[in-house]
Amino acid sequence: MGILATGSYLPKEEVGNEELAAGAGVTPEWIVRKTRISTRRFAASGETTADLAVRAAQQAMEGLDPGDLGHVIVSTSTADTPQPPVSALVQHAISAPGAACFDVNAVCSGFVYGLALARELAAESGRLALVVAADVYSRILDFSDRRTAVLFGDGAGAAVVGPAAAGFLGFELTSDGSGHGLIRVEDGLFRMEGRRVRDFVLEKVPPALGALVARTGHDMGDVDVFIPHQANGVLVAELAERAGLAGARLHRTLERYGNVGSASVAVTLDDAHRSGVLKQGDLVLLAGFGGGMSIGAGLLRWAAPEEKR
Repeated sequence: MGILATGSYLPKEEVGNEELAAGAGVTPEWIVRKTRISTRRFAASGETTADLAVRAAQQAMEGLDPGDLGHVIVSTSTADTPQPPVSALVQHAISAPGAACFDVNAVCSGFVYGLALARELAAESGRLALVVAADVYSRILDFSDRRTAVLFGDGAGAAVVGPAAAGFLGFELTSDGSGHGLIRVEDGLFRMEGRRVRDFVLEKVPPALGALVARTGHDMGDVDVFIPHQANGVLVAELAERAGLAGARLHRTLERYGNVGSASVAVTLDDAHRSGVLKQGDLVLLAGFGGGMSIGAGLLRWAAPEEKR
């Protein structure tokens, strides 16, 4: 089982650092220095998480038959309503009747968790699985909080999982509920203990990545492309170094899109695919980490587009 196609959608409204800096009590230069982020996208008024998810799903499904889908999985921590699940709206919009729909919430690890589920479900059912990750954080931000207001944007990414010429070698999924208070929503606003989150990531994520790579018979020097959650540019660079991935191509989209939550790995994977960063046979390491606290890592051998269908 591997990734047959990818897609993404970023809202049209681009929000630069100049528009956020004063309200957060910082300068545009401070934002770039601390995060490497220059711009991000915010959903338009009336544009929902489901809307973003549908657009990403439609792009990923181009050239594929929605009737071949056995499962539609949506990862989000910003669903528009408690129910119905966002996945049901996606299924309806792309005309995939009969596909089983459900949402997952592992925050910024959710896309990788969804891929792990999709691999097993597609293998068992013999049908394709669509994994979509979408988040709209702009509506739960406190724009006076410099720790969070300058980091986040809105977006969605998607991947289709099914039989492929090359594919997943393994996953490492783990959570530490003792850190549940580090990232949270209180009274409708997003809150994060930035320094403690950084400490968690640099302490816990490298061993998880190392365990996955070793279990598949490889070492970190074998990894060609590293696609991590786009949390913060400084943190991502530190993570790659700490994990022993200095020789891998580190792909980032955060400079343009910021941290798009659960969609972060999905959007960056699609960008790497469409920009030609991913080559036939590349060993690709995906890494999500986020609220809970959760970690999701996936290792796959990349198949070039002409080998996928």
